[in-house]
Amino acid sequence: MAVTEKPPKDSEYLSTLERGLRVLRSFDAQHPEMQLSEVAQLTKLSPAVARRCLNTLVQLGYVAQYGRKFLLRAEVLSFGTSYLSSMNVEQIVLPPLQGLRDETGDSSSMAVLSGDDILYVAHVSTNRRIRLSATVGTRFPLHATSLGKVLLAFQDKPVIAAYLDRAVMARFTERTVTTRSALETRLRAVRETGYDSALDELDYGLVSVAVPVLDAQRRVVAAINCSTSTSRISQDELVRTRLPLLRDAAAEIGNALQRWPALIHSLHSVDASGSRDQIV
Repeated sequence: MAVTEKPPKDSEYLSTLERGLRVLRSFDAQHPEMQLSEVAQLTKLSPAVARRCLNTLVQLGYVAQYGRKFLLRAEVLSFGTSYLSSMNVEQIVLPPLQGLRDETGDSSSMAVLSGDDILYVAHVSTNRRIRLSATVGTRFPLHATSLGKVLLAFQDKPVIAAYLDRAVMARFTERTVTTRSALETRLRAVRETGYDSALDELDYGLVSVAVPVLDAQRRVVAAINCSTSTSRISQDELVRTRLPLLRDAAAEIGNALQRWPALIHSLHSVDASGSRDQIV
């Protein structure tokens, strides 16, 4: 994942730390191992800076070097597990999602906004095989998912407008929403109904329905969904049967979050000005 450098916000901003994190994030499914020149190109860093970052990460144990290739080591997983344990995610979020999975047989997830993507922070899967799998840490473009449309719909108007101005909405299937007008129409419907349902938008054979998770001030902090194969259930039936269950689970998670304010603070998205969002 290429990450462009942002200008320092203040005198406390450490550009060296930012560059090191950019190097770590450049490794993904499409780039599992890279030579120095590839890392430099992907991160838009000079070869000299990329080399120093990589050498530091190798010495810290987060990156390994084999010949001329660099790749991540399992030690990087400690960042994710630190978040999950410190924020008590498994105790607060997983029980309601597991209840949804057990009652419906669907996969169930919770996600937050991360740039122009959704980022999974909790996921409970089924044993059914689907072509597009997801785990904690998975990212998908928000325009092609029910979770993403729910999260975007309740942002402040300037945040939505900024996304619509810059977004490149890739087409994954013939049903993917790829135009500004179509997405604006969809977002209005989400705000009116309080949910979104996606059919064959991210991949063929997938159907989902998602609702927001609210804090005590009625601000959207996350979204949860049920997703399954179209061979199991129609979209109309999914919405009819899962929507009440999802809303109950979202309310349960929202109430539980009140007892763990640190998790609420970590889930809130922050716009470029540093302000918190959003009121439904």
